[in-house]
Amino acid sequence: MTAEHVAIIMDGNGRWAKKRLLPRSAGHRAGFRRMLSLCEHAFERGVRCLTLYALSEENLSRPKEEVEALFSLFREFFPTQAPKLKERGIKLRVIGGLALLPEDIRAMIPPSEELTAGGTRGTLYLALAYSGRGEIVSAANRAVKEGKEVTRETFSSFLSVPPVDLLIRTGGELRLSDFLLYESAYAELYFTKKFFPDFTNGDFDKALKEFSLRDRRFGRI
Repeated sequence: MTAEHVAIIMDGNGRWAKKRLLPRSAGHRAGFRRMLSLCEHAFERGVRCLTLYALSEENLSRPKEEVEALFSLFREFFPTQAPKLKERGIKLRVIGGLALLPEDIRAMIPPSEELTAGGTRGTLYLALAYSGRGEIVSAANRAVKEGKEVTRETFSSFLSVPPVDLLIRTGGELRLSDFLLYESAYAELYFTKKFFPDFTNGDFDKALKEFSLRDRRFGRI
């Protein structure tokens, strides 16, 4: 059994830095490097969709210095990584409350998505200023605007990402934190105490292995 859609809550960057007596920004930089390596590895392992919780809507209320450090990483990500994703056949989609992002970052997103639009190997969904509850409300409003009756089947079509097979959370917390709430209804959950910068490709493979051993009955016998 293969996990075609893997979602990751990349938690623990700040605590990783604190443990090493470093500023939180150093932890986010370390997490950024780990994210880039893990993305390549995940698609090599046959994952078709990878959704990364890079910034929650609530994270925007953190100290300005920390938020600006995260924004700097996104400013670096789009111009440097979009061409690499194109070369590897990976499509990039950015989801979340994008209106909450700085204007210059918002301007980088459409060209990056367009550059990678032809990718057929898989899709990387980057969740920025994201809220699962906000996603559900937005999807409902789109359905109302289009005058469509909402059923389980039609509602899913208004969401940004397909159903999740495996949801991984690093950092030791045991909650979803408003991430892909509807899409994770039948996701297999995998929690690890490792902070995200320490979450290796081998750890990712271990999560995939555990997923393959689970019995997904979806309520059936």
